[in-house]
Amino acid sequence: MSMSRRKFIQNSACLSATGAIACSPNTSSGAGFVGSEKIEKPLFIATWPFGKFSCEAAVKIATDSGSMLDAIEKGIWVTENDVKNASVGIGGIPNANGQVELDACIMSGPDHNAGSVAGIQDILHPISVARLVMESTPHVMLVGEGAKQFAIKNGYPETNLLTAQQKSNWENWQREQLKKSKQSQPKIDEEHHDTIAMLGLDAEGNLYGGCSTSGWGYKIPGRVGDSPIIGSGLYVDNQVGAAGATGLGENVMRHCGSFLVVEMMRQGAQPTEACEMAVNRIAEIDPKNLGNLDINFIALNKQGHYGAAGTSKGFKYSVSSPAGSQVLDAKAMSAKTIGPEGGNRK
Repeated sequence: MSMSRRKFIQNSACLSATGAIACSPNTSSGAGFVGSEKIEKPLFIATWPFGKFSCEAAVKIATDSGSMLDAIEKGIWVTENDVKNASVGIGGIPNANGQVELDACIMSGPDHNAGSVAGIQDILHPISVARLVMESTPHVMLVGEGAKQFAIKNGYPETNLLTAQQKSNWENWQREQLKKSKQSQPKIDEEHHDTIAMLGLDAEGNLYGGCSTSGWGYKIPGRVGDSPIIGSGLYVDNQVGAAGATGLGENVMRHCGSFLVVEMMRQGAQPTEACEMAVNRIAEIDPKNLGNLDINFIALNKQGHYGAAGTSKGFKYSVSSPAGSQVLDAKAMSAKTIGPEGGNRK
């Protein structure tokens, strides 16, 4: 395929003095590593600016220990431990009954293995329990009380995940719902949802991924979104690439969104293009219009090219390697502005 003069100039301009993170992704398109420059590994990308801290931790862990699964797991710990983040781990927004329910999954590309937990309560690191499911059971997914008891049996202590601030917010939300409606089931808040999805590539070209969230704020108890569902919130194919999602999980789940992104890369699309194609495919089928879908994807291929796209303006993603870190703008596919990062109101 011939390269346009514009793309040749753009790629040439991306070369860095270090030759490591050699091409800063175009912040207007969200594309990264579109040329054949040297790519320094391990390389990690994650959803949202808060993902930068997780990616940086993952780079250090992978560099020090050589374990990419450790890097994915413990990199995500950084976000799960952040009480200021209202969409992941401790401090996450509870369900309509005031209980914090967490979802997570992890995938290993070389053996195409996966583990997942959903609706787990009182366990600080659901990503670790998901990895334990993957590595020590014949199953892929455990849910609810079963997942919790499995975690406790394997040495994970019970932890109160509902912070004083989130408890106060939930009590205020309950009062607001009672004023607005006498329905038996309060209306859930569509602005309160987010996820950390992280993808990693090692020096041998192997791919890994993980995802963790507290889900839709004030959701109906027992609701599970896309994040722990393999092929929806996360998918890794070691022959092709990996993808992760954030946004309104129901709109990702109904279309197997992350799997769709990877399949677009299999057909030859670069990561940002693959994310765009997946969003357009979903928009063609879904009765909601593009601006109301509220879905965003990140993608990383086996060559180390990465990118992101979403239905609204304002979605950002993070990239880290031994050469450094950056937060980048994803390609926006409508004029609608995305909600606050991390499930927090501004």
